[in-house]
Amino acid sequence: MTSTVVYLLLLCITAVAAGTTTVSSDIAALKAIKSAINAASIPSYTCLHSWDFTSDPCSPPHVTHFICGLSCSGNRVTQLTLDPAGYVGTLSPLVSQLTQLITIDLSDNKFSGEIPSSVFTLPNLQTLIIGSNYFSGVIPPAISNLKNLQTLDVSHNYLTGSMPNTLTSLTELTRLDLSFNKLTGPIPELPKNLIQLALKGNSLSGYLHKQSFNGLTQVEVLELSENSLTGTIPGWFFLIPSLQQVNLANNNFTGVEILKPINSNLIAVDLGFNQIAGYPPANFSAYPMLASLTLSYNKLRGRVPGEYSR
Repeated sequence: MTSTVVYLLLLCITAVAAGTTTVSSDIAALKAIKSAINAASIPSYTCLHSWDFTSDPCSPPHVTHFICGLSCSGNRVTQLTLDPAGYVGTLSPLVSQLTQLITIDLSDNKFSGEIPSSVFTLPNLQTLIIGSNYFSGVIPPAISNLKNLQTLDVSHNYLTGSMPNTLTSLTELTRLDLSFNKLTGPIPELPKNLIQLALKGNSLSGYLHKQSFNGLTQVEVLELSENSLTGTIPGWFFLIPSLQQVNLANNNFTGVEILKPINSNLIAVDLGFNQIAGYPPANFSAYPMLASLTLSYNKLRGRVPGEYSR
């Protein structure tokens, strides 16, 4: 009886192990991702160094092999989260074989080249963070294929061209950070469910058009500083529902229109280092939550409005 029980237990353990064996296409993708990294930039203490394919990536225990850098659900890789170790290389197009990926985070490394177009075919991707690398090229219209994307951070790279008009199709997107690239052109119509938008440190130009910001009822932070935006900042801009923080500093704005709000959550506004002329706008005093207002380095004249002291 005892030997029978032991035999059945061994069968169960074998079945479980077989059930968690990573699918071959995922293993091939992981091998390609590691191969695209310069081996000299993979120190012994890093996640990628622990990717030893003599072991199965998704099968526990992860004591010496595949210690970090990926997560699995069953036999599929669902997260690719490399440590900020300064990896040098490119992102393999075979990443698209990881069709169950929910998260990609390659931030704070030295990846270069264009973002593979195959990334934009991943059907389940919710988080794409590749900031602080050396990626170049454009943000393609095909980014609209990532229907489940919630966070997109490609900041601190060398991306060029304009912001694609197809961004508005990303209806699940709540956080968008394209800061510190080399993007040009106007701000297109934005995704409606954004909560945070950061476009700082590009060469975006043109006026603030209402169509670009239509429907943004949940946005709390708009970081648009250090660009080449022009014209008068329109009154409706500060009346965007839920808006708390606005940074438009270091642009080429020449005027500002401030309308009195009915309700406002606006806490901080920075309009410094522009070309805004005329008298300081008194209506800012009507924003009950406003705690920080910067108007320095403009072309304002006259006295500080007495309303500011109330």
